[in-house]
Amino acid sequence: MKILKKIFDAALYLKIPRFEDLRGSFTKFYGQKIFRNLGIDTELREVYYSVSARNVIRGMHFQEPPAQHGKLVTVACGSVRDVILDLRKNSPTYGKTADILLSGKKAEAFYIPPGFAHGFLSLEDNTLMQYLVSSEHCPEHDKGIRWDSIPFDWGVAKPLLSERDLHLPPFREFESPF
Repeated sequence: MKILKKIFDAALYLKIPRFEDLRGSFTKFYGQKIFRNLGIDTELREVYYSVSARNVIRGMHFQEPPAQHGKLVTVACGSVRDVILDLRKNSPTYGKTADILLSGKKAEAFYIPPGFAHGFLSLEDNTLMQYLVSSEHCPEHDKGIRWDSIPFDWGVAKPLLSERDLHLPPFREFESPF
């Protein structure tokens, strides 16, 4: 595993080991020792996956303190435009976004530390996104910011959204706990 790019001063775009032969492929997208060697000292506690249709936007989600978490995300099948929003109020990049393309055809992952909101646009039907997070889901600290209130052009006129995401507060009303 190696760092392809550091985003802002904390998020990491990673190349992950993939082994291929005539049977297909095998990918290891997390190893605690490997993470520590990269300077990421976190314990991952829960694993999720989502399957999304094309033009689905999920986000911008985060957990606020004391239940904040880092996330390691990768795409097993399909592709996404993965987006982060810096919520760290003392950061020079507070309120700014960054994005990367994650694809099941590439062995790559995105590590998003606490203090960032995360979301993505699914670019293909049946896109399978995997998430490892460093804290357990805590509904009272599970928050979000409305997807169309951040400085990012999603490039889709009519995205598919959950009821929850449709009713999240806009960024201009957000008071950061980070």
